[in-house]
Amino acid sequence: AEDGSDAAVADHIEGIVASADEATIAVPGGSTPKTVFAELAQRNIDWTHVTLMPGDDRMVPRDHPASNLSPLEAAFGQHGAHIRALEEGMSVPEFDLNWLGMGNDGHVASLFPQMEIFERPGPAVIRTIPDPLPPEAPHPRLSLNMEALTQAACETILVLRGAEKRRVLDAALEQGCDLPVARFLRRARGPVTVYWSAQ
Repeated sequence: AEDGSDAAVADHIEGIVASADEATIAVPGGSTPKTVFAELAQRNIDWTHVTLMPGDDRMVPRDHPASNLSPLEAAFGQHGAHIRALEEGMSVPEFDLNWLGMGNDGHVASLFPQMEIFERPGPAVIRTIPDPLPPEAPHPRLSLNMEALTQAACETILVLRGAEKRRVLDAALEQGCDLPVARFLRRARGPVTVYWSAQ
């Protein structure tokens, strides 16, 4: 795994943005990316040609504390980035970068080890309901499905923090592991770079 500091992750994302005429980036939710958002927002980056889209979101209003859109809009909206909300069944763009996080249970986006899933064929935005529902965010979700997360040639960065997530990742690399992150790593057709930090 690469050095998972905010600066190192931000360097990778800045490089993608700088090298593309138009860039579309899928962005994770949760707490881990927020410090990277802050690092990116203070850099002199032209965001006007960049579309940022959550890889998953809770089915709540945009201004709800559990929304993954709110932190994106707060960090990048005033810098001219295009923030695109998820809608069930919407067509999925080709990403220049798929930035993923992972939960301690091995979930990626809102694809959980145990869930009710409303699947659609091909790359799609689907509705999922984690089972059990996490008490801190007891909401149904919208998520890129596995086909959308593993689009051909799309580059992925998987950004992890803490010893527990490192153990889950190591387990996911073993044969026979069926966690969502393991299924993703087996199916990804583009390059995957793992960024890990202890904190």
